[in-house]
Amino acid sequence: MTPSICIVIPYFGQWPFWMPYFLQSCRTNADIDWLLYTDCGQPENCSPNVRVVAVSYPDYCERVGRTLHIDFHPEQSYKLCDIKPALGLIHAEELAGYDFWGFGDLDLVYGDLRAYFTVERLARFDLFSTHARRISGHLCLIRNTEEMRAAFMRVKHWQFKLESPEHLAFDESAFSKIFLRHKNSPSWVRWLAAKFDPWLKRAEFVEAYTTPNGKIPWTDGSRDYPAEWYWQDGKVSNSCRDGRLYPYFHFMVWKKGWPQQTLPIVTSLAERRLVFKAEVIEIA
Repeated sequence: MTPSICIVIPYFGQWPFWMPYFLQSCRTNADIDWLLYTDCGQPENCSPNVRVVAVSYPDYCERVGRTLHIDFHPEQSYKLCDIKPALGLIHAEELAGYDFWGFGDLDLVYGDLRAYFTVERLARFDLFSTHARRISGHLCLIRNTEEMRAAFMRVKHWQFKLESPEHLAFDESAFSKIFLRHKNSPSWVRWLAAKFDPWLKRAEFVEAYTTPNGKIPWTDGSRDYPAEWYWQDGKVSNSCRDGRLYPYFHFMVWKKGWPQQTLPIVTSLAERRLVFKAEVIEIA
């Protein structure tokens, strides 16, 4: 039986101009659900597997604080990135019945997620990161169990970190260390950890190379990243022409160089094909 998946994303302010492409990539993953909490209104042509829940930013922060028993009233909505590992607990009621829940971002287009997160793969681990040495904040899947929903509470002083008005990258930093306690240790220590650390053994950290021009070198170890990425009929590839397909294309770095409110694409959704070009690149 195919495990069910729901990805939760709180987002406030104004939908990004690439939202139609994000939604279309959700549409082609029809057996995965998305749950968006927002004050941005109902987006046009919303995919049926994307549920949009209207809520004000103050009310959403109140729910977070009430559920986690913390004082949570950050001025900037970017702070919501820090609560990503807690979303499974915050939205436990809505996620009841799903086998996996996930957190992520909107600045990406999905490929064929089921081809990447196969039934066999999902059976082996309780957490899936698409980075090799940290939690991937742009997409991370977690088994929907009581223990994994509360895993973030293993972080020392987690209440203080989440209550802090500053964005602390809790998801990719402190939360990562629950599973990767020895990532900076000698190789023999990391080998032992992979064999015997109970939290690392239940997690998969595999670099999927979904975020070009970022801090992580390309597949060959160089900084020679592909200049174009393609989305076609629900599959993501790039100009490397090596036949490899990717679970998604995360354009976190590329979007900084794109003309405002304009995606550098040469084909359209009507043709079920998109070509993303770097244009101006800023290296993170």
